[in-house]
Amino acid sequence: MSDTRLSVLKTYKLYVGGKFPRSESGRVYEVTDSKGKWLANAPLSSRKDARDAVVAARKAFGAWSGATAYNRGQVLYRVAEMLEGRRDQFTREVADAEGLSKSKAAAVVDATIDRWVWYAGWTDKIAQVVGGGNPVAGPFFNLSSPEPTGVVAVLAPQESSFLGLVSVLAPVIATGNTAVVVASEKSPLPALSLAEVLATSDVPGGVVNVLSGRTAEIATPLAAHQDVNAIDLAGADEALAKELEIAAADNLKRVLRPQPVDYAETPGIDRMTAFLETKTVWHPTGSLGASGSSY
Repeated sequence: MSDTRLSVLKTYKLYVGGKFPRSESGRVYEVTDSKGKWLANAPLSSRKDARDAVVAARKAFGAWSGATAYNRGQVLYRVAEMLEGRRDQFTREVADAEGLSKSKAAAVVDATIDRWVWYAGWTDKIAQVVGGGNPVAGPFFNLSSPEPTGVVAVLAPQESSFLGLVSVLAPVIATGNTAVVVASEKSPLPALSLAEVLATSDVPGGVVNVLSGRTAEIATPLAAHQDVNAIDLAGADEALAKELEIAAADNLKRVLRPQPVDYAETPGIDRMTAFLETKTVWHPTGSLGASGSSY
């Protein structure tokens, strides 16, 4: 038997509706490391892929938003468990993608796993922070509670291919939204591998959809799409962000503009509240006994 063998190269695919299609266009583009060395061919998503991802995200929204917050927390924690088991793979991919040493890449991966756990813990607590009972004049309960916005398009950060990606994706789905993620154009491989983790965890198909390719080409139809409710422009430059913001105004999308962020810092709750709506309900309290006292 020969001691030489051909390496089995990894085929990266999109993640749409819980499945792994190649790009509808059949196109790919070369992904290289920080030194220009070829790493893989990534799918070059088309506008049709973007539309398919929105359809999948909308279909998944009802069940995901209707799940209990506690259950969503369990699901996110399961993703962290799965990432922990594939820590070495992601360390290699992050090192290649961002030109980091193995030790620094491992620290980034550890921080990313911890970020998933952090958001998993927030799923059943965010309502207590941003919701509550409102004092009113009259025999009524007046209760405000947060609800997810809907389908959110997320342009992942270009430079922080894994920690930044999770930092913008996790808060979107933690609060019950579904997501269409446009991976870093230069370094999409960690995002495409994350899709494999999501598929083998408890995240229902369609809750997260991952596209790779030219950010501007994919983001343009997403910003103009009438069934996308919000868009996070973290991965857009200033010129593209302005163009997409104008397109997003057509159906009054919520827009989170790009801003300087140190993804290594502990995040606040801003990215969760950015994609929440507040529902306020009035209900009569009724009265107790002959005195007419109320609750």
